[in-house]
Amino acid sequence: MKHYTRRNFGKLATTGFFGAAVFGSVQLAMGLNKGNETKKLGVALVGLGSYSTYQLAPALVQTEYCYLAGIVTGTKEKEAAWANKYNIPKKNIYNYENFDAIANNDDIDIVYVVLPNSMHADFSIRAAKAGKHVICEKPMAVSVEECDAIMAACKKADVKLSVGYRMQSDPYTQEVKKYVREKTFGDVHFVSSDAAYISRGNPDQWRLKKKLSGGGALLNMGVYAIQTSIYGVGENPTSVSAQEFSTRPEYFKDTDETITAQFTFNNGAVAHMMTSHNANGNRLKVHCSNGWFELDPAHNYGPINGRTSKGNTISFPYQSQQALQMDDFARHILLGTKNVAPGEMGKRDMIIAEAIYASIVNGGKTQPLNLGTMGIVS
Repeated sequence: MKHYTRRNFGKLATTGFFGAAVFGSVQLAMGLNKGNETKKLGVALVGLGSYSTYQLAPALVQTEYCYLAGIVTGTKEKEAAWANKYNIPKKNIYNYENFDAIANNDDIDIVYVVLPNSMHADFSIRAAKAGKHVICEKPMAVSVEECDAIMAACKKADVKLSVGYRMQSDPYTQEVKKYVREKTFGDVHFVSSDAAYISRGNPDQWRLKKKLSGGGALLNMGVYAIQTSIYGVGENPTSVSAQEFSTRPEYFKDTDETITAQFTFNNGAVAHMMTSHNANGNRLKVHCSNGWFELDPAHNYGPINGRTSKGNTISFPYQSQQALQMDDFARHILLGTKNVAPGEMGKRDMIIAEAIYASIVNGGKTQPLNLGTMGIVS
């Protein structure tokens, strides 16, 4: 039996085959997928670097609503290795030149773009034009203009779009959002978020080349600190000011090494973030009127740990964030559940990143932000 895409799933629904029960009952819809791989959505990974190799591909073995159906790689040697390991048929293996032919492959429902940042827009747009749903790894693009182009292409092609924000599917993130929403510790006053690591690897890696990365620490780890600052307060910031520091200019010749930024919010809260490629940081702490809570570590693949001023720990069984993330998107396509990381979220974060860079260029001058509820998913 053919696996269900959003298109043929919708056709069956409109003809009354499944009827209202499918869309009105999550339990029934979940039952359609359970134990039947043919009804999962097929995912093609575009780019087989370390993240695809060690995180996404293994996660797709654990997912319930999607599976690894195809690959796109520019390295011939990887084709056979991946085909053998994950039982990928030859017809589902593409390179960057013949990628557009994926439009004719019914095995592929979702294209996950896992390439250097400067290539996100090109392949996300091409995937949309091919009629495939799109997951674009973070950051969504290297400019707000590119974010708009990706979103427009997906809208025109009537396909779904998600950004690879694995933390949005993590139960620890949901717990933080719950604390903030329910005011478990009172009103939020101050949020501190660090997301950083020390880069000692190859100085020629793509992340250190602005032409490929679009930026340094900010567009890599800094996106996590931006995100935790926002859901740690529960709303979008209204302004930002920022500073940049470099202690290894001979290594970080082309990209930002360390950035700090301060946010203000309509509710009176303030937040401070730090991101770096030359320091270690992996923490979120939220100070409230009646206590505090924190995650430390906060942004890694897991396990994550948390504690509160009440003396209790925040703890959940370990689950692959990437598996949760991709299943969330597959459910969004199949069942109409919420998109936990929509394109608007990626665009919002790029607006903030551009404002941070503008503040730095202007000597730390405060940049106003008019974001409304863009990208807020409760």
